[in-house]
Amino acid sequence: MSRYIPVKTRQLVAERASHTCEYCLLPQKASFFVFQIEHVISKKHGGSNDIQNLAYSCPICNRNKGTDLGTLSGNPPILTRFFHPRNDIWLHHFSLDTSGEFLPKTEVGSATIMALDMNNIESIIDRKKLIQAGEMKPI
Repeated sequence: MSRYIPVKTRQLVAERASHTCEYCLLPQKASFFVFQIEHVISKKHGGSNDIQNLAYSCPICNRNKGTDLGTLSGNPPILTRFFHPRNDIWLHHFSLDTSGEFLPKTEVGSATIMALDMNNIESIIDRKKLIQAGEMKPI
């Protein structure tokens, strides 16, 4: 755990996100792993520790996003930014179907799903089980 983000700030970020990954919507209570405080814009790209630049993230989304701000996506490929949890509305960019698969609504959603590997088979299976158990809802 990084020590440069104060415990109180970490708690505020987790509470703001209802202890749910702000990218893939996985509830912390459904994971074996401790969730992380993620810099939406990494420090290497000028991001700060300000609470508006911090997101609650499962380790898988955080690892896959890394310090990236976007990726090449589309045909032909163009540089597309990722979903930004503070500036964007999740439902404008994604939906979640009953099979547990995320469906993109925009290029930002498509780029984020692809780069964060949000539709890997293990995650889809886990989300489907959570939907069936009533822990997640298709949206």
